[in-house]
Amino acid sequence: MAVLGIETSCDETAVALYDGKQGLLGHRLFSQIEVHREYGGVVPELASRDHVRKAIPLIKGLLDETGMQRTDIEAIAYTAGPGLMGALMVGCAIGRSLAWALQIPAIAVHHMEGHLLAPALETPAPDFPFVALLVSGGHTQLVDVRAVGDYRLLGDTLDDAAGEAFDKTAKMLGLPYPGGPELARLALQGVAGRFRFPRPMTDRPGMDFSFSGLKTFALNTLQKHPQADLQTKADIALAFEVAVAETLVIKCRRALQATSAGALVLAGGVSANQRLRERMRKMADTESARLFYPRTEFCTDNGAMIAYAGYQRLRAGQHSDLGFQPKARWPLDELPPA
Repeated sequence: MAVLGIETSCDETAVALYDGKQGLLGHRLFSQIEVHREYGGVVPELASRDHVRKAIPLIKGLLDETGMQRTDIEAIAYTAGPGLMGALMVGCAIGRSLAWALQIPAIAVHHMEGHLLAPALETPAPDFPFVALLVSGGHTQLVDVRAVGDYRLLGDTLDDAAGEAFDKTAKMLGLPYPGGPELARLALQGVAGRFRFPRPMTDRPGMDFSFSGLKTFALNTLQKHPQADLQTKADIALAFEVAVAETLVIKCRRALQATSAGALVLAGGVSANQRLRERMRKMADTESARLFYPRTEFCTDNGAMIAYAGYQRLRAGQHSDLGFQPKARWPLDELPPA
């Protein structure tokens, strides 16, 4: 089954073709970073308009690249949530319209399920069951994954997600959008030990997260150095990055111990952070667990993960009806089993 995946949940327009026998056939992505950079963050209306302009040309380019015709597409998967409502509506409308015109099934895909399953696009792929850390701009969640659709939420963010805290702290430091990768680059120049930031909510049991206070701690530290030079900012960036990474590591260790899972999956945009990967790898080794994460290009939003997640649902006989209901908020544990 050749599945076309369409992702338009936020500020990246992405498409991909996944085949159950041949694997990933191809993928294309257009990033809106330059569109939103001058505003310092995503402008929802501009994001929606750009998806309208870019989605169809990307699909045509993908078909040309793979040598496929529209009639070779056997099913369509589109992101229906969570995300920006206007942006989601673009992908939903295009996906449903193409499916109706081609008389093929379509499936509404949960964006975070796409991230959660993205490491399965790699070799070797993780086997069920495993613990997944979904860490992105809008989400920081720990999930006990037993099978496709069989998810138990172990921990969630109570305020700012890790990626959101990265971006906001980067903005305080005067770094350009998108802030997370810029902060990580600046942290490479930092001197370890000059500043020490707290590891929030690690002094109590549980697996929930809170990064709002850590962001405030960074602001207070910066305000104590009103004439901060580049080195001071780099030292603050390093202290912040290490604190986030160690907090995530501590909670992931708890999740592995609570579930007795033998594998840990990192997914979402922040999972591309090299310091986080290094510390997670060391922790996984001490817990005798295998660590999995997607290649860097599949950590951020992409069409491949949507095509693959859609394929898993479609092969189980699921599909969506002609109507579509994008959901800005959509709890992962509301999904049916596959």
